[in-house]
Amino acid sequence: MASELERPPLLADERTAIVGWLELQRKILRWKCEGLSDEDAHRCVLPTSPAMTMAGLVSHMRWTEHLWLEVLFLGGDKTQHPVFDGSGEDADWHTGGRPLAELLAEYEAQCARSDEIVAAACLDDVGRHPDFRTGGANLRWMLIHLVEETGRHAGHADIVRELLDGSKGYY
Repeated sequence: MASELERPPLLADERTAIVGWLELQRKILRWKCEGLSDEDAHRCVLPTSPAMTMAGLVSHMRWTEHLWLEVLFLGGDKTQHPVFDGSGEDADWHTGGRPLAELLAEYEAQCARSDEIVAAACLDDVGRHPDFRTGGANLRWMLIHLVEETGRHAGHADIVRELLDGSKGYY
């Protein structure tokens, strides 16, 4: 997959650049999962952060995309998100031991849904969720935040993967 990791064009328009950087960070997260067994995907390598597993990272990022674009931007039902459905704090990190392939498929589906939402909106469109201050941000702000959040957790995945099996790499 490393050969598929390319930055957006240097002279891209704003939308192409933002969406391109987001997609690159998503690909890096998926790349860091390649070849992992389910056992390793669920193995905690940081005793003080037990949810910080590769599986937990993928689950969290799936729900992060859902929160920002389906809930905050579109004004969707927040109770469809595990953090707000009564499951408890950091519930979006908990995987219930589900296979990594299943979690990655859910992440892929959520990213595809996010891409549909973004394609149908203008960067200046404002979120619609009345219960959150950040729901009033425009799509541009939300996408830049998603680039930051995904990049930060792709970096975590880099470290977790190296601690799991010594694999490291930069595209």
